[in-house]
Amino acid sequence: MKSTSLVRRVVTGHDEKGNAVIWKDNALPPQYMPQNEDAEFTLIWSTAELPVDNNDPVDGIERDAGVTLKGGSVIRVVDMLPGKESPMHRTNSLDYGVVISGELELVLDDGVNTRLYPGDIVVQRGTIHQWRNPSDVTTCRIVFVLTEAFPVNIKGTPLEEVHP
Repeated sequence: MKSTSLVRRVVTGHDEKGNAVIWKDNALPPQYMPQNEDAEFTLIWSTAELPVDNNDPVDGIERDAGVTLKGGSVIRVVDMLPGKESPMHRTNSLDYGVVISGELELVLDDGVNTRLYPGDIVVQRGTIHQWRNPSDVTTCRIVFVLTEAFPVNIKGTPLEEVHP
């Protein structure tokens, strides 16, 4: 079940005189996750580094952002499809997630399951986790902003990333 909902992106910039302008105003289609078809991603923007260089002329969606972007940041819209779940995973990033519509379950490796509703915000700090859409009919839309982070250290040992 593929989502048909486009995501509108408005990006500001400057003209040659330094005046603020709308640089991009377009509707972006979601794309299936590369490893499976449990969710669709719509990359909105990425940066190559932090702090951000606002003089960078590259459109942020043209950068290969992967899941996270080493040294940079990523914002994307995720449509978790009805009845689907992601694999357990962990990234060396600090992620802010804002549920826009539908419901989503955040499942941790110990089985703790937290239900999220529209307007709820998750701050994901390098934990191993899974996303699950409990609905059989409704897509859950969540916006994620990811920035690179140091790995979590437990007793001096860094936890490794776990990619699906």
